[in-house]
Amino acid sequence: MQLRGVALEEGKDSVPLVRPYQSRVLPLRVLQFCLLFLFLGLGFSLVSIYMVRYFGIQTVVSASQATFQPCYDVPSTLESWIKPPSNLLHAMNDTELFWRASFLPRIKNYPFRRTPKIAFMFLTKGPLPFAPLWERFFKGHEELYSIYVHSLPSYNADFPSSSVFYKREIPSQVAEWGMMSMCDAERRLLANALLDFSNEWFVLLSESCIPLHNFSIVYRYISRSRYSFMGSFDEPGPYGRGRYNGNMEPEVKLSQWRKGAQWFEVNRKLAVNIVEDVTYYPKFKEFCRPACYVDEHYFPTMLTIQSPHLLANRTLTWVDWSRGGAHPATFGKADITEEFFKKIFEGETCIYNNQPSSVCFLFARKFAPNALDSLLGIASKIFGF
Repeated sequence: MQLRGVALEEGKDSVPLVRPYQSRVLPLRVLQFCLLFLFLGLGFSLVSIYMVRYFGIQTVVSASQATFQPCYDVPSTLESWIKPPSNLLHAMNDTELFWRASFLPRIKNYPFRRTPKIAFMFLTKGPLPFAPLWERFFKGHEELYSIYVHSLPSYNADFPSSSVFYKREIPSQVAEWGMMSMCDAERRLLANALLDFSNEWFVLLSESCIPLHNFSIVYRYISRSRYSFMGSFDEPGPYGRGRYNGNMEPEVKLSQWRKGAQWFEVNRKLAVNIVEDVTYYPKFKEFCRPACYVDEHYFPTMLTIQSPHLLANRTLTWVDWSRGGAHPATFGKADITEEFFKKIFEGETCIYNNQPSSVCFLFARKFAPNALDSLLGIASKIFGF
């Protein structure tokens, strides 16, 4: 009996009499915990809504989103790419400007209506004394030309709003005669003109230049030419090859050294070549200094090496070097006669599109400011405008 009692006692210890009760308690506690979490979540949501409504957090978020701006504006139409700058006084430095101007479409056919224009680029120290003459020259041809003026930074132009020169000044720097800064100014003019995709031909002029023909003749002569008018010739004497520096090799050899007039006309392809150049520029800047005058050698040499088949090897600007010296002759009021210009028109023949031509010059220099009234008086009869 005792053994049985012990067995029963042991049996009680082995039978799970409390487990059914515990299995019912555990789900109840889990349910309570879930309900507590739900109430806390609802409470937090209500508090958040209250804060948004009464403390303006939503306004702050909305304001932050409204003030967000993209890093750059993506041009949405073709016009935004091809429209010329409305203000020539941009904030680009030369490095940025030349990079931007060197963009060259690879497809020749333009996908928009394009009237090719001539860019007239005036390199001047200050005033343009012959502006009234040029005004008459340009009148009535507004769709066929653009104007760019590079003067000393200290000069403030005062052209009236009715003038074709009004607000046509570009950001400029000091240009010294015979120094690389002169070529920098010319490249700066070309680069600014290249920003207008309609400009196809580029003419460099000074404040002492005048037109010798009316606009229609000038436009037809330039637009129909197969070549650009950059003087480029091999001069064996001291003022040609004598200015060459052997340190310019291997980029420029003595046999490639050329000389030409500073005043030129080039097409768009050659203009881009000038602006984008980083090969010849350092050599000329370092090794062509007075008595080597870089503005007479840099562009003629570079373009002869790169594109000799595109050059007419002559200039369109008449000058008189017969008096000798470092500068050509200057003509004033007393020189302005019909006979004077007949000598220019009838003085020589030249080659135009591989054929002989009696029209060799479209512009002339150097003229003194006091010649303006006399030039205006004979312009209609001599120049045709």
